[in-house]
Amino acid sequence: MSEKMRTLTEPFKIKMVEPLKVTTEEYRKNVLKKAGYNPFLLSSSDVFIDFLTDSGTGAMSDKQWSGIMMGDESYAGARSWEHLESVVKDLTGMPYILPTHQGRAAERILYGILGGKDKIFISNTHFDTTRANIEFTGATAIDIVYDEAKNPETDLPFKGNIHLEQLQELIKKHGKENIAAVVLTVTNNSSGGQPVSMANAKALKKICTDNNILLVIDGCRVAENAYFIKHREDGYADKSCKEIAQEMLNLGDAFIMSAKKDGMVNMGGLLTVKDEALSVKCKNLLIISEGFTTYGGLSGRDMEALAIGLTEVFDEDYLHYRIRSTAYLGEKLKAKGVPVVWPIGGHAVYVDAKQLYSNIPVDQYPGQALVCDLYTKGGIRCVEIGSLMFGKYDDNGKLIPATNELVRLAIPRRVYTQSHIDYVLDIFDDILALKNQTTGYKITYEPPFLRHFTARLDKINYSIK
Repeated sequence: MSEKMRTLTEPFKIKMVEPLKVTTEEYRKNVLKKAGYNPFLLSSSDVFIDFLTDSGTGAMSDKQWSGIMMGDESYAGARSWEHLESVVKDLTGMPYILPTHQGRAAERILYGILGGKDKIFISNTHFDTTRANIEFTGATAIDIVYDEAKNPETDLPFKGNIHLEQLQELIKKHGKENIAAVVLTVTNNSSGGQPVSMANAKALKKICTDNNILLVIDGCRVAENAYFIKHREDGYADKSCKEIAQEMLNLGDAFIMSAKKDGMVNMGGLLTVKDEALSVKCKNLLIISEGFTTYGGLSGRDMEALAIGLTEVFDEDYLHYRIRSTAYLGEKLKAKGVPVVWPIGGHAVYVDAKQLYSNIPVDQYPGQALVCDLYTKGGIRCVEIGSLMFGKYDDNGKLIPATNELVRLAIPRRVYTQSHIDYVLDIFDDILALKNQTTGYKITYEPPFLRHFTARLDKINYSIK
């Protein structure tokens, strides 16, 4: 970024616009009630600012749209596949590349092969679909981050790091032969979008190698993680973000990516592996469930756009804008007195709903209360990452709450302008006036897996202390 560009500006200009629907608060109350107080069940046309996810919601560039027109739709060996394969091999250093239609398809394939009853997966933090794909096989998913990283207010440069000492204890406890894989998620989405240091990743690699344990890097935001390493970790200031990403990915035995994030596309995923025998198993399952090995459920145009996106994402001006624009929202919220996970992560701002709505019991889902209030007050759609998403029940049906009750404001790439972000900040003035609420929500319906996607809730009698 040029030294003269002291005001944060978008390093792109708008070539196409999409209209947004402006609604009233009364209208939003009604549609939210019909959706069972679950924003996943809202119509997107009723949303003004959509921070539900940054997955597949970004805007593609003119080069990507041009590439789409040139996509080769051949069933096998398409030019677009060859382009994608070349880019991914260069990025990961892995010889076996499998395209998938999205990240959870790659998860299902790899963890379906590695998992099973009595198998253990260990991660800095498994995200929701990752945990579901693992537990669906009968395996157990265990999260280990350092204790200080669990405190939203602790200011540490790499709060996404995996707990190395606890990992060694778990290997001794369960036996290395029962550890199916260690999954390093970069950045660490569920813990606030926090980055992982290269030193932590290298130390993890040594532990995995010494114990003959597979190391999987879930790198859907690997470019954003590389930016943090460049600016926070000694020895990396003079390296490009792409070089840093290549160094980290080379540590893995396998790489999983939802390309709908740092792939800069609306649909796509990747699974890459180093071991030939494992790649054969993955390819067989890919063919059965997704498509032939050179398209894996993607059209040629999707692969062409992804190949271009994986190049564009490492543009230094783009990454500076991406990280700083997210930090702008988080820093302004903190200045208003809104408790946020600190420091601000790469793709989202995480609000500490347990602290903001401190009078709402955790079994009444304070995070979901904040999610509903943000939609009601401003048409802002976001997602709870707390006990609705990750809570379990004990044998008596009592909620075992999540470690934190967070609300994620995930910012789509290259979509919203500065004025949109300032609008969100204005709405939080209304939210702060509601912080003394004493009641939240109860679940009226939930599925056995990933309940937050389709659960329905109802309000518990509303009150203010």
